[in-house]
Amino acid sequence: MQVYQGLDIITNKVTSEEQQFCEHHMISCVDPLITNFTVVDFRNKAVALIEDIFSRDKIPIVVGGTNYYIESLLWKVLVNTGSPPGEKTAARGDQVSADRKTQLEKLDFSELHARLKNVDPEMAAKLHPHDKRKVARSLQVYEESGISHTEHLRRQQEEDGGGPLGGSLRYRHHCILWLHSDQEVLNARLNARVDEMLEMGLIQELQDFHKRYNEKMIAQSGQDYQHGIFQSIGFKEFHEYLVTKDITPGQTNILLQKGIEALKQRTQKYAKKQNKWVKNRFLKRPGPNVPRVYGLDATDISAWDKNVLSPAIQIVSSFLQDQLPDMKPMDIASDSNESKRTSRLCDFCDRIIIGGREWAAHTKSKSHLHHVKKM
Repeated sequence: MQVYQGLDIITNKVTSEEQQFCEHHMISCVDPLITNFTVVDFRNKAVALIEDIFSRDKIPIVVGGTNYYIESLLWKVLVNTGSPPGEKTAARGDQVSADRKTQLEKLDFSELHARLKNVDPEMAAKLHPHDKRKVARSLQVYEESGISHTEHLRRQQEEDGGGPLGGSLRYRHHCILWLHSDQEVLNARLNARVDEMLEMGLIQELQDFHKRYNEKMIAQSGQDYQHGIFQSIGFKEFHEYLVTKDITPGQTNILLQKGIEALKQRTQKYAKKQNKWVKNRFLKRPGPNVPRVYGLDATDISAWDKNVLSPAIQIVSSFLQDQLPDMKPMDIASDSNESKRTSRLCDFCDRIIIGGREWAAHTKSKSHLHHVKKM
């Protein structure tokens, strides 16, 4: 979200003062009204910047928690079906491609999933019918290339350097540092950050951005908060507060507090999702294309120098000297018996469950047992 202009507080952009310490890229570089800036667009711009940094004998540092975007830089995992980057038709091709995906997402989820099932039954079995974005993307891949998404991914895995995660690593050398914290401590820290955002003028920022960009979109065609900067965590949570008119100050305050609480809950949920991605992507699925990860415990801020800064400096220094650091990377644990992408239909609950672990949890849930007993 930080690539978009606006909403600086809610997207937690680095301040102008912080940016004076070193050059930052890809911040506030996209117009907020552009809603189809894709991960492919991000990758193309970021890879060009990384190559330029390399050409100047500098080391690029990728910082953030938007895992899908970081993934696109680490691995050659994205499926290209349009014009190659750099061709004169590339910009237009990307626009048409993005528009087609948007068109597909407007279809009813059952029709969309049925279409995918006809051309790529294997991918359809892996994706939940309600996951419109992924279903539409897989269908779009087939429409634009004539090759199923499943086949594209199979070819990636079979490439030199490919593996369980897909295509080969884009760069030969990686130094990955994962700052993690105990969940309870992290939740308190995230709540405090929301409070700090409020003190910095978050509500005024939301009101100004809503009046300038969002109000018109709601009036014209409705707003689903699913595209572009409008999907930022913290913007849609204040929808009721921003659009409700002619109510008492007390009612306004209730909507405001409801938005603040929703923002805190949503932020904590996203943090858990980020941590889960790191564990599943790096630590539970070993292969020839999985780089080492060094974990740094940031739970105790008073011990920052000892637990985070000093080991990080030692790790990076060793990396730059092409040596292994004294600190060991995090262990990789893989459960070969777990099927993460199997799809099963629960006849009792009329629900599709994705993943072996999720199926095991579902069959033990109160809801499932209730339906079984009722049947």
